[in-house]
This record gives sequence, structure tokens and C-alpha cells, in this order.
Amino acid sequence: MNVSDLREILQYVPRFRGRTFVVAVDGEVAASANFQNILVDLAVLRSLSIRTVVVHGASWQIEQLARDRGVALSNADGTGVADAATLQVSIDAAIRLTNEIMEGLSAVDLRAAYLNAIIAHPAGILGGTDYQFTGKVERVDTKALKLLLEEGIVPVIPPLGFDGEGRTYRVNSDSIAVEVAEALQAAKIIFLAPGATFANTGWLPRLLSISEAEDLLRKHRSAAAVGLQSKLEAGARACRQGVPRAHLLDGGINEALLTEIFSHDGFGTMVYSNEYQQVRRIFKKDVRSVMTLIRQSVQSEELVNRTRNDILEHIEDYWVLEVDRQPVACVALHVYAAEKAGELACLYVSKAHENQGYGRKLMAFVENLGKEKGLTRLFALSTQAFMFLQQKGGYVEAAAETLPPSRLEKYVQSGRNSRVLVKHLTPGGTH
Repeated sequence: MNVSDLREILQYVPRFRGRTFVVAVDGEVAASANFQNILVDLAVLRSLSIRTVVVHGASWQIEQLARDRGVALSNADGTGVADAATLQVSIDAAIRLTNEIMEGLSAVDLRAAYLNAIIAHPAGILGGTDYQFTGKVERVDTKALKLLLEEGIVPVIPPLGFDGEGRTYRVNSDSIAVEVAEALQAAKIIFLAPGATFANTGWLPRLLSISEAEDLLRKHRSAAAVGLQSKLEAGARACRQGVPRAHLLDGGINEALLTEIFSHDGFGTMVYSNEYQQVRRIFKKDVRSVMTLIRQSVQSEELVNRTRNDILEHIEDYWVLEVDRQPVACVALHVYAAEKAGELACLYVSKAHENQGYGRKLMAFVENLGKEKGLTRLFALSTQAFMFLQQKGGYVEAAAETLPPSRLEKYVQSGRNSRVLVKHLTPGGTH
């Protein structure tokens, strides 16, 4: 190292001192010969007063353990169906790897701790298929994580989540890393992927805006390795949710982590990136904004895909919640006058504005609107948000046959196998 290198490094140190980095380590990288060097790099970050959270995958370890036990996995990376046998192998492999990482951190004089900081719920029914023990992050225990970070302890988070009743779920580690980075208001999220992930990626530039990253994925989806797709999508999503920088690095190359953080040229690929409120009807000019708002939820099959014509045809049913004149949430009320029923539909809150009560605000708005229209009940169809509707909205599950006949026909044709939830309305309140 020469003096100019040291000067370049030192200009970054004040900028990152006291900030939080989330480092997402692929399971295969954790099993590689270079992982010991990565642990030393993490010790360097800590010595510079940079707080670090380690989120690790375990697909590689899960596949190895399944082969040793003769178990047929239903899915290894936490994005598909996790049956009971797969969940058990995942727990055993992930916790073993967590312990190994903590031992490695101790070997470089870093204190580390594992805690169940990921509160999860079932992924639900996707494409008509029950994903069983696959989970989605409901929230992150930021208080516990911050307590560890303030004491100079590195939290180590496995690809598992837990609900309030003691159930464990297999959760994709990239998704966990994004949620942790957002919850902790991290300055960076850094994905360390196996070298094979970057094979034939001459089309992958050094710097990408969020929209450029999303456009690039659409153009090269067939050519991109599955792991690269996941990490590039997660990086763009993290930036959309408020994380300033997301980095994708080859975890098999020594010093890639420090080179990316402390040099102008970097090493891998970087994605970069109240209040006035009102609920109002949408206008034609708002349709594109609504479609952009719900796009991620449509892609994950939480919401039904809606075309521009679909929305325009029923535009009087749609409402948006604005913050500083920007749509951050939406909802629709489709009325079935003959049955005095209404469908609460297209309820969505942008990730950057979750946990601020906007979802409940829109549910209450629809209830009041339904009463004004003389409706006696509301119903909702959900593949993934049914627990939110039950716990926060007071909806109860019902048989599909309770739907208005015209809606029942569409329900059967869709093949989504959504859960049907109902809430009865009374003039003086709801029950």
C-alpha cells in the first residue's frame, strides 16, 4: 500500500464511522477458502467504528446435509415450497453454519451473537400452491439488534424466521438482508455471492440506478444466473426502500469487500439510489402511478395483475393515499349492489411507508365508504395478507360460496385459491 492508497481510504472513514452495514453472505461463500479473509475484513470495518450485521444464506449447506441424510428437498433457497422435511434440514444446517460463523468472528477478536430477530409469517398460497413452511419477513426486532450493535457485538442472522406462536419458517436470506437494512436504516447492503454467479456477466456495469438495475434484469433475465437475479433484485428493492447503496461482490476474491468500500473504482456492481396526507379518488393521470406502486406486489402474487384498461374501466372504485402529493398507498372498493356487499381490493402500502398505520387507515376508510353506500358486509380475497386482514382489520375467514355469484365465478376461474375473508358492517360500527 502506498500513501495515495491510504489517503483514499481515509477520506471514506469519517463518512462511514458509526454507520451500519448489512453484509449478506451466500452459504457457498461461507464454505469457501476465502471466507476467513472476509472475516478479517469485517474486523477491519469494526476497528473503523462501522457497525456490521451479518445475514447468511445456507442453500449450499442445506443441499449438502440433505444428501448426507438422504432427504429429498422441496426447495433449498427459501423461495419455493418448504415441506416439513426440508424445514428440519434447513434449521439444522442454518444453525450449524451460524455457530461456525460466530466461531470465525471470535477468532478475529469480534464478539458475535445470534438472536431470533426476524419475525415472520407464512408466505401463503402462491399460484394456487401452499408454500407450507416458507416464510416472509413480517418485521425486524430492531431494538434487540441496536442493543447488540451499541455494545460492539456483531449480530449474525440465519435464513430463518419465527412467529409469535413459536413456529419456525425458512426465509430467503436476500429478503431478510433487505428488511434488516431498511429497518436499521443501513448505509449499505453488501451481497457476497459465489464466483459462478458472475459468469457471463459482461453486460453487468459497475454503477446502476434503481431503474437501470430493474431494466437490466428484464433484458437479461434469461441469461442471468438465479443467484444474480435474486441479489440484483434485492439490491434494487433495498434502494427503493431507502438504503442509499447496494453492492454485489464476488465473495471468492480476497479483499473484494474492502476494495469496494474504500476505493473510487470499487470492485463489483453498485446500485444507488413528512407531511401532507390525503385519501382521494384517482384520475386517469394517476393510473400509471398506481400500477407502478403495486408492481412489486403483483410480481410476488400478493395482488392480482391489473391492466391499465382494468383500472380505467372501474376507475371510480380506486383511491390513493398521498403523502406530500406522492401516492404511497392505494385501495379499491368494488360494490355488488344486489347483495349489499363490497370487495376490499388492491390494498397496498409502499414498502418505504409500511408500519405507519396507512393500511389500517385505508381499511377504515373503505368501511366508512361501504356504510355510506348502504353495504352490510365487506369481503376480501387474499393469498398472503390474510393474517393482516384478520388481526388488524377484524375480518374472519369464510367459505368461497359466500361470495356474490358473479365474483364467485371469477374466483374459480382465477385458480389463485385465495382465502375468503368477511367483515359485517352495522350502522353504528363493525363486528
